[in-house]
Amino acid sequence: MFDTSRRNFLCGLGVTMALPWMESLKLFANESAAVDPATGEAPMRFGVLFAGNGFHKSHWWAKGSGAEMELGRVLEPLHKHREKLTFIKGLYNEEALKGNIHSSQTGNLLSGAPLASGGEILSGTSIDQVLAQTYGRGTKVSSLVLGCEKSNPAVHKNYSMLYSSHISWSSPSTPTPLELYPALAFDRLFRKSASKADQSVLDAVLEDASDLRRTISLNDRQKLDEYLNSVREVEQRIDQANRRGELQGWRPTLEKPNIPRPSDGIPQDIGEHMRLMCDILVLAFQTDTTRVCTLKLNNDHSSLRFSNLNIDYMIHHLLSHQESDDWLRVNQFFVEQLAYIADRLDAIQEGERTALDNSIFMFCSSMLTGGHIATELPVILLGRGGGKLETGRTLDYSGKENRKMCSLYLSLLDKYGVQLNQFGDSTERLAEI
Repeated sequence: MFDTSRRNFLCGLGVTMALPWMESLKLFANESAAVDPATGEAPMRFGVLFAGNGFHKSHWWAKGSGAEMELGRVLEPLHKHREKLTFIKGLYNEEALKGNIHSSQTGNLLSGAPLASGGEILSGTSIDQVLAQTYGRGTKVSSLVLGCEKSNPAVHKNYSMLYSSHISWSSPSTPTPLELYPALAFDRLFRKSASKADQSVLDAVLEDASDLRRTISLNDRQKLDEYLNSVREVEQRIDQANRRGELQGWRPTLEKPNIPRPSDGIPQDIGEHMRLMCDILVLAFQTDTTRVCTLKLNNDHSSLRFSNLNIDYMIHHLLSHQESDDWLRVNQFFVEQLAYIADRLDAIQEGERTALDNSIFMFCSSMLTGGHIATELPVILLGRGGGKLETGRTLDYSGKENRKMCSLYLSLLDKYGVQLNQFGDSTERLAEI
């Protein structure tokens, strides 16, 4: 029988699966990780999507407000969500200007901390990990840190390339481990240990799910069925992708090669890889398995190629130095990942709001364009933060005295109940956020 004392989870052999927010479950008396016990409302989530090397300088812009907001071509995939979008111009990290190179502009993007040079590793705890260590402590996974490109341990112009490979830092000396493999990220969310198992996650919790269906409303039964179907779909897609040899890097299909040695690198379908990571992020938020997630779509100084877009002649980093139509298409492809997440979350109803309404996503890069311009950074916020964030706005801090990224972070931390006197290099909030 489904145990209402731990009503936010389905359990089976070796598996604990968190449940989505349901009206029926908030009626029980015990405290819920998925529902604010004071209000009975779904929790807020925080996400960061990072795209390295900046964007096309002519097409990163927004103007106007609400339903009349106009978006530059880079942001066109977000057109339908413009009323839940906040476009922010003119913010910067002062410490990032000191090295004027990819690593020195990325390693402190979410912390504003000074970076050690000379190949040493020293940054600052990032905003997502501050939230993970406070707001995220009540969930199964305090934070989910996902990526689509391997870390680079080299040193470039006196700065470790680990800075350009990581945006999430658990402490000043520790970049948060990055999960590149969708299957392992999936296991971390839904298994008690991240190890390969023969049994499907859903098969393991089927009996518990059947017991739960008898205790909830008709509307919640439909929500439960839709959720379980989406878990099954992602599980099957991961299995199929792994069998095709994708997502885990190149794997031989013969006992000995029948072609010349391939070029160095990790062959993968980057479109499928990114989309699976987006699906896993949505599932993580939908189930309240975590409330904090970063998804690094690529490294700064990235070596990704985009055969899925028929743009395979040049790596991402070199492409970023050309203001070409292909560069614009790659930019739009990255923004499409955020739009996909927004579509999925906005279709998930949580009481009077959607899961997107209950989230704040920050989409950003460590430079405005591929020319290393970091005197202002590209930043958008998507989602309404449980009604705490006014959206459908364009905010311009250019020329203002307080235009620090860390001022934005202080304002965002406040919305999650984490109030600090100082974060990074700022002691001030952004009044408009």
